[in-house]
Amino acid sequence: MNTSTTKIMTKVIFSGLLLILITTGCERSVDGLEEADLTNNPNVFVDGFSGGLEYAVFQGAVLNAFQVDTEVTSDGIGSSMRFAVPDVNDPRGSYAGGTFFTTSPRDLSEYNALTFYAKATESVPLGVVGFGNDLDQNKFTAEVTDFRANTNWKKYVIPIPDASKLTSEKGMFFYSFGPIEDKGYTVWIDEVKFEFLGTIGQPRFEMLDGEDETTSTFTGVRTSLSGLNSIYNLADGTDQSVNSAAAYFEFASSNTSTAEVDELGNVLVGAQGSAVITASVGGIDADGSLTVESRGTFVSAPTPTRDAANVISVFSDAYDNVDVDYYNGFFNGDGQTTQGGTGSGGADLIVDGNGVINYTQLNFVGIGLFDSVPSIDATEMTHFHVDIKVNEAVQSGDFIRLLLLNSVGDGETSGSFTISSSILLQDSWLGLDIPLSSFNGLNDRSEIGLIFFVSDNTVSNIFVDNIYFFKN
Repeated sequence: MNTSTTKIMTKVIFSGLLLILITTGCERSVDGLEEADLTNNPNVFVDGFSGGLEYAVFQGAVLNAFQVDTEVTSDGIGSSMRFAVPDVNDPRGSYAGGTFFTTSPRDLSEYNALTFYAKATESVPLGVVGFGNDLDQNKFTAEVTDFRANTNWKKYVIPIPDASKLTSEKGMFFYSFGPIEDKGYTVWIDEVKFEFLGTIGQPRFEMLDGEDETTSTFTGVRTSLSGLNSIYNLADGTDQSVNSAAAYFEFASSNTSTAEVDELGNVLVGAQGSAVITASVGGIDADGSLTVESRGTFVSAPTPTRDAANVISVFSDAYDNVDVDYYNGFFNGDGQTTQGGTGSGGADLIVDGNGVINYTQLNFVGIGLFDSVPSIDATEMTHFHVDIKVNEAVQSGDFIRLLLLNSVGDGETSGSFTISSSILLQDSWLGLDIPLSSFNGLNDRSEIGLIFFVSDNTVSNIFVDNIYFFKN
């Protein structure tokens, strides 16, 4: 889960004393007074919580998974934080997760790491731990996903990607721990604080996980840069990778008329042309780049005008869509359905508010509606509609085959319809209204659970929009 955007369910205040001063009948002018300096208090939990700290539980987490423990501590004094991770299918929640934050920001710019001690009832990965979740913008999150704890206390270090940015930070520490092999366990964490360590060195940074990538896109498309990492060498000689928020990076574009990128790593594509997006942190260039090839104005598929009462929509901005497990499923070597990059959210491109699916390296790909959502009863429907745009040359013999599967895995039946090369269009939208009777073999369509797009491998890059069943 992405803890930097997790919704919050409940909140607990840990301040030892909450004093509210109400003044009536008098006012005091603050003109000419200097703003008070922010505290640089580095402590989060050291034998107890530092002042002004609050705790909020992430949505879906067990509300009381976190407790203060006075029996198990890293140094034999004070107390520690204890996190009880639930078993799978626990009715109280599916994991343990939350964030510790302050009501008043702190200046953490003089430190270069968040450190803590941890142990567990058994050898387990620690899931996600980090800082920067402040219940607001979560602008400077930094998290680690490869820590592992065992039955012995161990010190852990999360380097700060660029501490000069943390002059007013509220997010002190967050965590997300899930069951391992369906079983829960307990984790203790102690001595959580920010430090300046002289043993952190050799900083390296990555954008797009250090890869040089190229994307062909259109004017008005907005996308976000991913794979932002900070890597440091620690005292024990190991390299520690930190998933780092975009705000730690400085981004640059070689051609701002073609592509601009803001401080949060959002790339907005402009005029036709080419631009290279690069990044740096604290003056150190990051590995990886994004070459944006803008093809100019994007021509959308025609907007459907059929009455919504006669439509069952799978993917279209013109209608309310049914719930879908995934829009780009394929089968792995074990015959299991695997979700690819498009995900259940659907759109790969959003241009002027209109979402479009982009299937690349197309061999076969499925839209699934049977794992965790209801299948489609298209018994009363008469046609299947889809808009397809081929983004490469169409050669003789090329085809795209549409395959509908009913009652997936249980008395499964299927029917197919082939779109031949004589019908396919290059760089233009092709709108098809296919009678369901043309899907040979589909004798029952009361539980349609898979929609496949199959190609001959030559037609490998297509746009797809407005996928729906309808009745005349």
